[in-house]
Parts: sequence; structure tokens; C-alpha cells
Amino acid sequence: MAKEKKMVEAITSMDVDFAQWYTDVVKKAELIDYTSVKGCMVIKPAGYAIWENIQKELDARFKATGVENVYLPMFIPESLLQVEKDHVEGFAPEVAWVTHGGLEPLQERLCVRPTSETLFCELYAKDIRSHRDLPRLYNQWCSVVRWEKTTRPFLRSREFLWQEGHTAHATAEEAEERTIQMLNVYADFLEEVLAIPVVKGRKTDKEKFAGAEATYTIEALMHDGKALQAGTSHNFGDGFAKAFGIQYADKDNKLQYVHQTSWGMTTRLIGAIIMVHGDDNGLKLPPRIAPVQAVIVPIMQKKEGVLEKAYELEADLKAAGIRVKTDATDKSPGFKFAEQEMRGIPVRIECGPKDIEKGQAIVVRRDTREKTIVCFENLATEVANILDIMQTEMLETARAHREAHTTVARTWDEFVTALDANPGFIKGMWCGEKECEVAIKEETGATTRCMPFEQECLSETCVHCGKPAKKMLYFGRAY
Repeated sequence: MAKEKKMVEAITSMDVDFAQWYTDVVKKAELIDYTSVKGCMVIKPAGYAIWENIQKELDARFKATGVENVYLPMFIPESLLQVEKDHVEGFAPEVAWVTHGGLEPLQERLCVRPTSETLFCELYAKDIRSHRDLPRLYNQWCSVVRWEKTTRPFLRSREFLWQEGHTAHATAEEAEERTIQMLNVYADFLEEVLAIPVVKGRKTDKEKFAGAEATYTIEALMHDGKALQAGTSHNFGDGFAKAFGIQYADKDNKLQYVHQTSWGMTTRLIGAIIMVHGDDNGLKLPPRIAPVQAVIVPIMQKKEGVLEKAYELEADLKAAGIRVKTDATDKSPGFKFAEQEMRGIPVRIECGPKDIEKGQAIVVRRDTREKTIVCFENLATEVANILDIMQTEMLETARAHREAHTTVARTWDEFVTALDANPGFIKGMWCGEKECEVAIKEETGATTRCMPFEQECLSETCVHCGKPAKKMLYFGRAY
């Protein structure tokens, strides 16, 4: 029992040190490992399996909207990156450069892609000639490099995995429609699959993507009250098209510039899952995203017939479409229980000699630790039902946490007090001026998260400066 207890105690309590708790979880649950390259990580099988499920689910949703996958180079010539001035200025501090090919210096530096707008623009300029070529709906799954100063596994690393969608359209209306459509795809995915509630809205001009006409975002709230930008969708208008000369002949044979969008999600979603659902015992994975949804723990497995029954139950569950495995290692049951909790496997199924005699198994939920005795013949149906209930209740729990940590502030005193008294989202009115937005960040560390689509009039004046208010914003300290 000493070893089993130690395994759980190795995780720092989230209430004592949330940052250390997070680091403990990603390490102890074997999601990542550190490397000799500062700020870069190894995503281990347990972590990559979660990303594979995210990728599989999102990819299907993208394709259902007509999107096709492509792959573009990871290197961008410096001259190409310089074509769109606002874009290159936005990324310049984070760019990694290749200066040599083998032993020879390159005639032109190559940027290791921080994002691929310029490469897609180069492709579109060659491929798009007529209105019949539109729309172009492309996405690529790849890694990007951004030379971050401060890094944390999944949340902010120098190389990370993501998808980046890039589309080209004939009209501004079509581009805006696609921008919002993909934001809704992201929001539905987080709520339906990751059990993470989100706030949808538009970024302020200060916070929008470099080179974009408008940036839309989904914002999620972590357990410690900090916000996380979980996905963004950008409307580029025709700015990139004019910079790169992307034109098409319309139905009247007149040349027009295309209108473009871009949208992306990254491996930081794994960090979001950890910080929204985890507890002091480790991960707590929503069933729909969990690589393993149920683990069978045979009790007294050396006794005749115990392992055989475990594998029989495993086969029944697999036939019902449940992702399940049997833990037949020589560890003690108590250690296996602790390990299952650490790794966030949604359901544990216990089965020993006495259970076999009674024709039953004990099913334990990871989130509530509720135990249910289920007869063998109903096991697959009951486990599937429990997983569905868990998925729904984990979203409800996360939503209740967000609502409890969302404060309305009508005055600056209320705003400042709420930041520490009830860390989370703060809803407040804003005058619309960048200077005021900057001052709020400098004075409190809180940033504007988004202008939500669902606007409310909380007061007539800006929460910070007292000038007439133009928009209601969500504010918060963020990752």
C-alpha cells in the first residue's frame, strides 16, 4: 500500500500550487517528456493518443463542410514572408530562421513556419484564375515553430502540432460566413466531445491576428480561474489577396480579388482538458475523447478463471464499440486503481472470484467514484450508458464552475476586487478605445478575451475610464 499511496501523493494539490499540479499531471500520467531542446517536448503515447482522437473528430467535422486536406512546406523564404507587412511584423519576434544548408550559407534565409498564410497565398495566386475555381477550402495538419520565451507543456511550446485551415472565396459575405461556420465547428467540438463550455465572440483590434480584418475566438475557463483561447477563426478580407495578387475572373470576366479566411486549433487543447477536468488524483478524461474508455481490473487474477473472464468481458465491450483494455500486469489491484485514476480512464471495471460466482462486476466512475454492480449480460449496455451520462455531467460541472466564476463588474473597484476575490471571467462594459484596453492590462494583468456575440448592456459607461460604453467584453487573466 505504501507504493500505491506514494503514487497519488506525488501530485501536488491544485489548491496549493496549480502550476506545479499541472506539471505533475502531464509528467506522472506520462503524457509528455522534456527534451534537450528547451521549450520542446516529446508527446508520449498516452498524450499522442488524445491528439489522434482530437484530430480524427475534427477532421471528420471539417470534411463534412467540404474542406480538403493538403500539405505545404515547412520553410518560407524571407522575401515571401515580407510581402504582407502587418503579418510579418506580428510574427517577427517568434520566428526561427534557417541560415545554412549543410555547410553552405543560404542566399536567402528560410523561416521555419510559424503559420502558413504566405505559402497558401503563393499557392492560390498560381491556382485561382476563374470564379469556377472558388471556393478553395483547404486544411493542413502539421507542426509549427514559434520561439516562445516562456513555455509550458501543451499550453505554450516552441514547436507544437495543429491544424490550420485556409480558404479563398469570391465574396466578402462568403468569407465571413465561412469564418463564423468554422468557429461554430470548434465550439460544438469542445462542448460535445471535450465537455468544455466556451464563450464565442470577436477579438478587439488590439488582440486580433496579424493581418486579419477580424478575429473570432472561443474562450474557455480553467479550474484556476484563468482563461484559455481554445480556437480562433480569422477573416482576412482581401488584404492578403491584394498583397499577393490573388485574382479571379468573375462571371462578367472582370478581375476581382478573392476574400480569405484562416482558422486553427492546437495541442493546447490537451492542456485545456487537463485544467478543466483534472483533480488531485490526476487526469479526468471525458469519455468521448478518452483513448481508453474502460479498464478491466481482475481481482486475484492468478485464481483459475479470473483472467479468462476478464478477457471475455473485454471482447464483449469491444464488440459494443467501447474502447477497453484489461490490466493483467502483476501490480496490486490498489496500485492499478490509483494508476487508472492518474491516467483519467473514465470507467474501471472490477471483477474477482466472488464476482464471477455472482455473475457480476463492479463498475466505478472516474469522475464521481460512484460504484455500480452490474450483471455480466448487461455490462456492455450499462457501461455505454454510464459513459454517456459522464460525458453530459462533466460538461454540466464545467459549465457550473464557469458560471460560478463569472463576475459582472460595473465599476473599476468591482473589477479589481473580483480579479482576486473570484478569479475567472469578468463581464464589463468598454469604451472601445485601445488606450483603455492597454491600461487595464498594465494595471491588473487582465486582458480582453472577446466581445461576445450575445451582448448585454451592463451599464452606460466603461468599467475602467467612465466614458460612454460601446461594447460588453469578457475580461480575464489568461494562459
